Amino acid sequence: MKIERHRRGERCLSGIGVSGGIALGPAHVVAGGGMDVPERHLPARAVADEQTRFGGAVEAARDELTTLIAKAERLPGAARDEMTFLLDAHLQMLTGSRLVRGVYRRIDDTRINAEAAVKAELSAIADAFAAMDDTYLAQRAQDVRDVAGRLIRHLTEAPVDAFSGLAAGTVLIAQELSPADIALLDPNRIGGFATEFGGPQGHTAIMARSLGLPAVVGIAELSTRVKEGDSVIVDGASGSLTVAPKAETVATAKRRRTTLRRERRALTKLRDMPAVTRDGVSVCLRANLELPGELGAALESGAQGIGLLRTEFLYMNRDDPPDADAQFAVLRDMVEGMGGSPVVARTLDIGTDKLAYALEENVAAQVGTNPALGLRAIRLSLSDRQLLETQLEAMLRAGRYGSLQILLPMITAPQEVRRTRAAMRRVARRLQRDGIAIANPLPALGAMIETPAAALSADRLCTECDFLSIGTNDLTMYTLAVDRGDEHVAHLYDPLHPAVLKLVQFTAEAARRAGRPLTLCGEIAGEPRLAPLLVGLGLTDLSMVPGNLPAVKRRIRAVDAAAAQELARRVMRETDPRHIADHIDRFNDAL
Repeated sequence: MKIERHRRGERCLSGIGVSGGIALGPAHVVAGGGMDVPERHLPARAVADEQTRFGGAVEAARDELTTLIAKAERLPGAARDEMTFLLDAHLQMLTGSRLVRGVYRRIDDTRINAEAAVKAELSAIADAFAAMDDTYLAQRAQDVRDVAGRLIRHLTEAPVDAFSGLAAGTVLIAQELSPADIALLDPNRIGGFATEFGGPQGHTAIMARSLGLPAVVGIAELSTRVKEGDSVIVDGASGSLTVAPKAETVATAKRRRTTLRRERRALTKLRDMPAVTRDGVSVCLRANLELPGELGAALESGAQGIGLLRTEFLYMNRDDPPDADAQFAVLRDMVEGMGGSPVVARTLDIGTDKLAYALEENVAAQVGTNPALGLRAIRLSLSDRQLLETQLEAMLRAGRYGSLQILLPMITAPQEVRRTRAAMRRVARRLQRDGIAIANPLPALGAMIETPAAALSADRLCTECDFLSIGTNDLTMYTLAVDRGDEHVAHLYDPLHPAVLKLVQFTAEAARRAGRPLTLCGEIAGEPRLAPLLVGLGLTDLSMVPGNLPAVKRRIRAVDAAAAQELARRVMRETDPRHIADHIDRFNDAL
C-alpha cells in the first residue's frame, strides 16, 4: 500500500463503513495503544514482588472499569445497555480468569516482568480467536486485547487520552478504539471516527451505531496517512475517509449530511407504522441480536420480535461453561425486555474451529481437518449431552416469562430435530419433577435452513419442526462452495445466484404447503433493494440488524405485492446473477 502522507491535495482512503452518516471536522490522532513492552528476566527473589505489582494493576483496572460502568449509565438507551454489558464482561475477565491466572503463572514459571507476561498470555488467548472462521467470534479477541491493554497501561503508568478539550465536530483517527474509549466520548462534540483495525461486528462498531456516530474501520496504515489537525470527512455509508478535501467536496458532503439527517428523521417516524405493502400484504420485521446490549436498538427500531438471538456470547470471555442459572438469568431479561414479542434463541453455533475457551476441554480432542464440514453447531450440541441440556434448561425456564422459541443451527436431517426434541422433553420432565417452573406449553422448535441438504429436505423437516428459518449467509457459502473471507474467491459469493434463490424458493413453498412459519434472517433480509424480491417469493417474515429495519419497512410500504410477485417470476427465469440484479434495480428505480 502506497503511503500518501506527504502528498498535497485531496486524498480519499477506503475502509469498511460500520456506522452511517457523515462527519466533517479536524482530525485528532489518538496515540497508539501498542503493546511494545520490554521483557526483563527477574531473579528468583523478585518474583513475589512482581506478582504483587501485577495484582495492584488488576485492582486498579477493576476500579477503573467500575467507574466507567457508572459513567455508561448516562449514555442513551441502546448504547448504555451495550456498554454496561461489555464492561461487566471485562470486569469478569479481571476476576480469576484465564488471563489473570496465566499472567501469575508466567511470572512464576518464566521469571519475566508483568508487562511481558500479560503480552505473552494475550498472544496465547487472542491469536486463537483471531484465527477463527466466524467473523463475530473472531472479533471477540478484541475484548481480551482491551483488558490486556488496560493492565499494561496501569503497569507502565501510561496516560489516558480522555478526549477532553477537543473542538466540536472533531474526528478521531486511531489504530483502534476500544468500546471503553467510546464510553469517554461526548457524542455532542465528537463528530465520528476512523480506525486502522476493527470490523462491522465488533463492540466498537456496535457502540458507534448505538450513539449515531459515523465510523469507518479497516483503513490500511491510517495513522501514517493522517496528521493532527488535518481536515477530514468520514462517510460511514461508503466506508471512505477524505483527507484535505476540496471546497466542492466539503460542500457536497454537507448537502449529503443534511439529506441523510432528513431521511433519518423520516425513518424514525416509521417506527410504529406497520410493514404493509400498498395492496395489503403484511410483513413481519424482526431483529437479529448478537449481544444483550442490542436489545434497546431492537426496541427503538420498532422490531416485532427477535428473529435470531445468537447465544454464543454466553460462552465468550469465560474459562468455564456458564451453568443453567447464569444462562437463564440473561435469557429471562431479554424475553421480559421484549414485552411479549417473540424471541427466537438459537442454540450454540460454535464448532471446533471456533471454540470459546469455556468449551476447549469439552471438544478440543475432536477437532477435524475441515471445521466448516466437521463437528459444529447442532452436531456439537448433540455430541455433548450436558452442553445441550444445560442450554435447553435455561431456555425452558426463561420461556415462562414471555414468548421464547428455540432454533437449531446447521440442521441437515430430520433425525437431528427429533433427537433435540427428545432431549428437550427429557429436560422438561426433570425440571417438573424438581418443582422448577418452565414454559407451558413447551417452546416451539425450529430448524435453520443453511445447507442445500436442509433446503431440499424442507418438506420432511416441516413434519418435525414447528417453524423454519433460512440463514442465507451460510446457505450461499455451502451452495456455491465459496468462503467469502477468502480474497481469491470472495467475488464468487453471491446470494442472488440462481441456485441460491431456487433453494430459498423451494423452502418457502415447502413451508407454505405445510403451514409452517418461515423467517429469513440472513444479510439479504436487511437490504432494502432486495425486499421486493423477497416479498415476491412469499417471504413475509424477515429478521435483520436493528439499524436496517426502518429502511426495509419504507421499501415494503412502497411496494405492491402483486408487482413483487411478477418480479420474482422474472428473476426465477434468469440464469445469470447480473441479469437478476438488473431486474431488481429496474424494479426499485420505478418505485
